[in-house]
Amino acid sequence: MANNEIIKLILITSIIFILAPISIIIYIFVYNRRKKKHIEEKALMKLTFDAELTKTQLEVQEQTMQTIGADLHDNIGQLLSLTSLTLNSIELDNQSKAKQKIDAAIDLTLRSIKEMRLLGKLLQGDQLIVLGLSEAIRHEISWMERSGRYEISYSEEGEIPAVNNPDKDLILFRILQEILNNIIKHASATQISIKLEYLNEQLKFEINDNGVGFNADDLSSAQTGMGLQNIRKRAGIIGGEVEIKSNPGEGTCITIFIPYP
Repeated sequence: MANNEIIKLILITSIIFILAPISIIIYIFVYNRRKKKHIEEKALMKLTFDAELTKTQLEVQEQTMQTIGADLHDNIGQLLSLTSLTLNSIELDNQSKAKQKIDAAIDLTLRSIKEMRLLGKLLQGDQLIVLGLSEAIRHEISWMERSGRYEISYSEEGEIPAVNNPDKDLILFRILQEILNNIIKHASATQISIKLEYLNEQLKFEINDNGVGFNADDLSSAQTGMGLQNIRKRAGIIGGEVEIKSNPGEGTCITIFIPYP
């Protein structure tokens, strides 16, 4: 019996010594596979982020060019045409009327110069982002207010970090542009509220409108669905989440939560 016990003990010990290295090898193999997979996932996430960032930069530039083109045609072009008409209608024989028209032409010219300066600032979109999301938002709002179609309010709560994140700011700014474009095209709104709130290293970005709204649970419209999916995708790339609340006739509220900076 004693011999059998000794033999069993030897066998168990031998098996443990055999299995222990095998277990260690398997553990190392699995660990290395997981580590490799994690590295590959991180590399893929970085590629995805870089690609989205480049796409966003191009879209912001395209939006800027469209705004400039429209303003050159609809505003500055009209001002310069009026200036030309006013100057061509001056009758030098009537000094009183001539002075009035010259003064009017000077006023139109000054207004054109002011508009050109504003366009110059718009061309510095990348610099606005570097100055911070708040500055870029205010600049975008000022352009929308010029149409006279919208009453827009903007507020900030909490202390926004002095050290910003330009990459996140750029994507958030493009999300805002996309939401505002959707409001212009589809919402038939007259009031827009934008709120930026910073709390516990998280940025809360809320955009409300009083437009026609839609059924947020039924995104059967391809155009609406794709736009909202794009907003969700972009927020997700920078670690954020999106909440969309809307009902027909009750406007829309889009809230974005982003870890920041």
